[in-house]
Amino acid sequence: MADNALLEARGIAKVYPDGTVALRGVDLVVRPGEVHGLLGENGAGKTTLTKIISGLLPPTSGEIRWRGKRVRFSSPREALRAGIGMVHQHFALVGPFTGLENIALGEEGGGALSPVHVASVRRRVEAIMRESGLEAPLDVPVEDLPVGVQQRVEILKMLYREVDLLILDEPTAVLTPQEAEELFSVLRGLAAQGRSVIFITHKLAEVTAVTDRVTVLRRGEVVATRETPGSTAEELARLMVGEELPPPRARAERAPGREVLRLEGFTVPGPAGKPAVQGVSFSVREGEILGIAGVQGNGQTELVEALVGLRPWSGHAELLGKDLAGRGPGEIASLGLAHIPEDRHGMGLILEFNLAENAILGRLRPFLDPLGRLRWGKVYRFARELISRFSIQAPGPRVPVRYLSGGNQQRLVVGRELSKAPKLLIANQPTRGLDVAATRYIRDLLLRLRDEGMAILLVSADLDEVLELSDRVAVMYRGTFAGVLSREEFDRERIGLLMGGVREAG
Repeated sequence: MADNALLEARGIAKVYPDGTVALRGVDLVVRPGEVHGLLGENGAGKTTLTKIISGLLPPTSGEIRWRGKRVRFSSPREALRAGIGMVHQHFALVGPFTGLENIALGEEGGGALSPVHVASVRRRVEAIMRESGLEAPLDVPVEDLPVGVQQRVEILKMLYREVDLLILDEPTAVLTPQEAEELFSVLRGLAAQGRSVIFITHKLAEVTAVTDRVTVLRRGEVVATRETPGSTAEELARLMVGEELPPPRARAERAPGREVLRLEGFTVPGPAGKPAVQGVSFSVREGEILGIAGVQGNGQTELVEALVGLRPWSGHAELLGKDLAGRGPGEIASLGLAHIPEDRHGMGLILEFNLAENAILGRLRPFLDPLGRLRWGKVYRFARELISRFSIQAPGPRVPVRYLSGGNQQRLVVGRELSKAPKLLIANQPTRGLDVAATRYIRDLLLRLRDEGMAILLVSADLDEVLELSDRVAVMYRGTFAGVLSREEFDRERIGLLMGGVREAG
């Protein structure tokens, strides 16, 4: 056993039934009282490894030692009893239950909690909140709480069960900058008390902000374990992707041109009669990127889907002076709108189709002969042009897109949409799930299109991305705009407050 190890994973491999190799002989050592970063791109194996540690998945081979003893957990409940708890990206909370009820859930033995037990649970949870600095309302249904507060309830649930190792999977994805800083403070406090934390992320800034050591995964293998204070962001980025990254594209100074998109009082219905988007008004001009920031789930998806013709809406919207009311997706696209959807698998691609077939989705007419038959020679020439122009790494146009990497799938979607020569590009979460190199490519491409005069509406849950690319930022909170800021007014703290619902004066 490694010296001073709370948890030791040795030679962990995971091969799924379909032959996918997620982990290849991974070693990981977590010491008592440390925050250990698990850094890597999406698909590097971070979540799979921690699911094995927390009992959610069995390893194909390898062993785990907990406090020096070999263990093999058959369920998360077993791991939790041993002292290992994991908070996943998608919370395991019961919406109508209060925070206190969710924390106590599983202790009632199949029956209702007695008033005496409820009082005992409350006292313990209140003591934990005082010790950890992690505050959350206990008597409010969690479905009525912001997602950042819901995450606190999940962490409190783990601390209530007295875990010694807390695993957090991409915990800042649902947090405002202020909430992320509060979380980092809580994690440092837990480490000072002797508890350990595995902090899963793909963001370099978070690693340097909160971790003591970091293990970097790439394609299912450990490429390095480093003491964080002695590591640089450039070194960690190189380890993540295996190569040096080019510097980001510089922004061109230019004044925006004519108005391309204009919305007034734009409202989109939501569930249970409540509007998902309520009365927003804004415009996007040529040569401008308008970024929409906000914690996911505040109406961004509904706004985009309504704009591209997939949802009903009310109010006024026009593209290049033409009213969009009553128009379907095809007609709106023909007016000059292109759309990079947030879910490339669910909305952007048909995975069973090959690259060439996906390249012409939504744009068949230029490839039909007078009898309405596809001109396959023209289709394949077009697909090869996209492969070349957008540097899509693929054996050829006949390869099924399911075999392309996420970054190359996204390049295909972007290339197809830009081939329509749009006047307005709506880019919804354009770099979600991409590695650092693919992310850099997409961001540089958006800036180049902006510099060439295209109007771009960027929606992203990554605040750093929004601030890097945007000329103006609208912050969305519960279906409305909490504020709109020019580039000169960009301030992370101010935007974070707006993301949390604090309104601008006036």
